[in-house]
Amino acid sequence: MRIEGLKKGLFPLAEKINPERLPLHVAIIMDGNGRWAKKRKLPRVKGHEKGTEVLRKIIEFSANIGIKYLTAFAFSKENWGRPEEEINFLMNLLRRYLRKETKNLKRNRIKLSIAGDREELPIDVQELMRKAEEETKKGERMELILAINYGGRSEIMRAAKFMSQEGEFTQEAFRRHLFLPHVQDPDLLIRTSGEQRISNFLLWQIAYTELYFTPVLWPDFSEEEFLKAILDYQGRERRFGRI
Repeated sequence: MRIEGLKKGLFPLAEKINPERLPLHVAIIMDGNGRWAKKRKLPRVKGHEKGTEVLRKIIEFSANIGIKYLTAFAFSKENWGRPEEEINFLMNLLRRYLRKETKNLKRNRIKLSIAGDREELPIDVQELMRKAEEETKKGERMELILAINYGGRSEIMRAAKFMSQEGEFTQEAFRRHLFLPHVQDPDLLIRTSGEQRISNFLLWQIAYTELYFTPVLWPDFSEEEFLKAILDYQGRERRFGRI
């Protein structure tokens, strides 16, 4: 199902989307889970649970309309500074997600890739990541990238280290040492919750990415909100430094 298939459905904005100008790669900073829970006088972990449900919905929708790469910022290197109880919950949530969703991703022909310093994660989580990537590697509809224990500066330092060991100092050589060098740079970066900053996310890759900030908290983000971001993107002129 492509944009044309959505026009008669539940998403009126789909009629305004030009299917020929879809962003191939959309990256999302999924912000606002804690504030969503606080507004409802719920524990922060309930916000994370709801946020996972929303991510599942946006993954399916993205694949349906023809997005080729979807990157979601799931856990940053800075998140280790959160309370231990919340970190443990997030790791368990990740475990449940990988166990439950791998079959769904494979059935829907969606390839899963992980970007981040996985060696700092629990051993069993690393193994679940490896299995999920292996089982979904033939997915051709869309590639889902989960940024887990990820930091943009850390990725740049890592790539620079390996590049210097090779002795070839070019942008092409640098790119080869990014976590996922085959993935094209994001066309569109969405950040929810009203915050207007990058938060150490994909610093190298977003040099010419279009940025879209929405006040909507991530657990309230919907397919219609996603279409709003795409429509805004399609209204811009991308010059990449040229006239």
